[in-house]
Amino acid sequence: QEIERIKKRMGVEEPRYKIELKLNDLVRINDGPLKGFEAKVTEIDEDKGKIKVLMNMFGRETPVTLDFLQVKKI
Repeated sequence: QEIERIKKRMGVEEPRYKIELKLNDLVRINDGPLKGFEAKVTEIDEDKGKIKVLMNMFGRETPVTLDFLQVKKI
């Protein structure tokens, strides 16, 4: 809490992520253990820089949370 107060006094803000994806966009995962898979964006959290995607794994849709830097729009 003390650090947050100091940051406010200094005028320092947390960096905002600029995510250029929209809901239902198709993306290719380019980092991590799921590299090479394609998925569809279902949720975007710009504050944390995370996205939730649905990918087809073992014949069913599986939700996966990824950092937005781990995907590239197709």
